[in-house]
Amino acid sequence: MPGTVTLHRVLKAPADRVYRAFLDPDAMAKWLPPHGFTGKVHEMDARVGGGYRMSFTNFGTGSSHSFGGTYLELVPGKKLRYNDQFDNPGLPGVMEVTVTLKTVMCGTELHIVQQGIPDAIPVEFCYLGWQESLALLAQLVEADIPDEP
Repeated sequence: MPGTVTLHRVLKAPADRVYRAFLDPDAMAKWLPPHGFTGKVHEMDARVGGGYRMSFTNFGTGSSHSFGGTYLELVPGKKLRYNDQFDNPGLPGVMEVTVTLKTVMCGTELHIVQQGIPDAIPVEFCYLGWQESLALLAQLVEADIPDEP
C-alpha cells in the first residue's frame, strides 16, 4: 500500500518567506534535495494548474531521478497543495503533498503531509529525507541577513 508521512516543524521565519521557499526555483534547488544530492529545477509555473519539473542527482554516484507535479491549491502564506510523480516507471503512482503554514508568536508552524508514496520507497527513507530537507529549509528561511547599503 502507498505510504504517508506527516511532518511538523516550527521555523523562526515569517510565513510568507517559508511559502516563497516552496515556489522559488533557486530556493527549491537549495533546500529540497536531501543530504548527498544536488537539485535542479527544469520548469516552474507556480500557479494553480501550473506545474514544475525537477531532478535530484546523487553527488557520489552521479545517478539521478526526475519528477514533476501540478499545483492544486496555492494560498499565499498559508497553504500549498501539489502532486508529485516520478518519471521512473518502477515508482508508479501519484503522490500528493499538502503544506500548511500558520503564523505563531515565534515564526511559522509548518505541517506537511505526503500521501501516495510508492511501495518501492520505504516510508522511513521519506521521513529521513524530509528531515534533512527541512533542516536545510530552516537554514535558508531563518537567516536574517540585512540588505547591503
